[in-house]
Amino acid sequence: MLRIGGLAQQAGVSVRALRYYEQQGLLESERTPRGQRVYPDTAIEKVRFFQQMYAAGLTSANIAALLPCIAKGHTDAEQRRMLHAQRDRIRTRRDELQAALDRLDAIIETTDRHPE
Repeated sequence: MLRIGGLAQQAGVSVRALRYYEQQGLLESERTPRGQRVYPDTAIEKVRFFQQMYAAGLTSANIAALLPCIAKGHTDAEQRRMLHAQRDRIRTRRDELQAALDRLDAIIETTDRHPE
């Protein structure tokens, strides 16, 4: 079991983020007799997953909708639509970022050949 500070450190997030995840219903903790939050070791990967999904632009509601899918291994029609829509949105953004990267690489190549 991990205390909130240990989980925050190992998952690379703030304690405040962990409290937010709990408020959003994404993360559950137990309480010690002294009232301190404790989490199972599996919470580290769960929090890292949240961070990946947030970085990809998903909302807390989207992530909350994914959790039962992960736990049960199946989805309903609405969840599948959301999953496909998010995947398509992320792929589009990936392609846009790749195009920007390609242009920057071209500029760097040109300027490296012709320094001041």
